Parts: sequence; C-alpha cells; structure tokens
Amino acid sequence: MPTAREALLDAARTTLAVRPWTAIRMVDVAAAAGVSRQTLYNEFGSKDGLARALVRREADAFLAEVDRILADRTGSDADRLTGVAEWIVRAARANPLVRALLSGCWSERLPSGRAARGIPAAAAGPAQQRADGGAPDAAALLTLVRDRTREVLGDGLPCEAVLRVAVSWVVAPGRPEDGPVAELVRGLVAATRRD
Repeated sequence: MPTAREALLDAARTTLAVRPWTAIRMVDVAAAAGVSRQTLYNEFGSKDGLARALVRREADAFLAEVDRILADRTGSDADRLTGVAEWIVRAARANPLVRALLSGCWSERLPSGRAARGIPAAAAGPAQQRADGGAPDAAALLTLVRDRTREVLGDGLPCEAVLRVAVSWVVAPGRPEDGPVAELVRGLVAATRRD
C-alpha cells in the first residue's frame, strides 16, 4: 500500500494529465488520494511544495531508469548508450514533466520544480524542508545523465554528443523519414571508433 505521500503525488500526477496545474486545487488532490487536506499540507507545506516534490519524483524516476539501462550488461557499451538516448526521447514524449525537465521549457499547464526562495530553513516546517530541494534544471539533469553514463561506460564513447543529440530530438523531433534517434547514435559511435 502506498504511503500518503506517494498517494498524493500519484493523485497530483493523474490530475495533471487532465487539468493544467493552475486549475488543480489541493482539496481535489487530497480527495483523489483518499486523505485529508491537512495531510497534504503536512506532507508538502503548500501547493508549491507539492509541485516541487512531484517534479523531483519525476526527475528521480527518470534517472533511475537511466541507471537501470546502464546496469544492464546484456548488450555492448554502445547498446547501453543507445538505450539511454532512446529512453530520453521516449520519456520526454510520454511525460510532459520529463520533457520540461530536459528542455527547460515549462508551459503554463505544468507545475514548476524550482526551489522556493525567501523561506529561511529555520522558518519552514519539516515537510516544507523536504520539498524545497526542487528538481535539477535542464543543464544539471543532462550533466547528471552524462556523468552517470561516463562513470559506467568510460570515456571511449561520445557520451556527451549522444546525449545532446537525444535532447535535441526532444526539443525538435526529427521527421519520420529521418529514422529513429538510435540510428544517429550508432552513427556517432561508429564515427568515434574510426578516429
């Protein structure tokens, strides 16, 4: 059984799929999660706290899948790098929060994952302190993915170039006749190995 915190985050994500963040009310999220509004405020402190926690959870889930792909030893290093690139594109297509995290382009429909400013740590309650971490910005998220990829695969592959190609595919998708991002990645890897 999920915790109240997880149930609230799930409810917020489900509600966000059908309504813009500005139209989502805390009472509706609490009701959808089957908890009181006070429980929601105890967990997140505010709607902004809920937003930061939701975006943080999406970033963490995205990175966990990157780690899972990199840990899969059934393929070559080039296959794992290709898998990470394909995951970036798939995740961004399926999840507007991931797309915003990777591109830095936040629409009015989405909550902001930015950390709160101007709230002294001593003045914030424990729930608010947990939520104030926020999610990484686009550059920091890509750096995390790049560093994790290099740590596992080493420097023999064009990790940064491949990740940038994948993110560019998120921002400006190719035409169907351009082929999948995997073809571009394999071309980059092959060109690097020839040098």
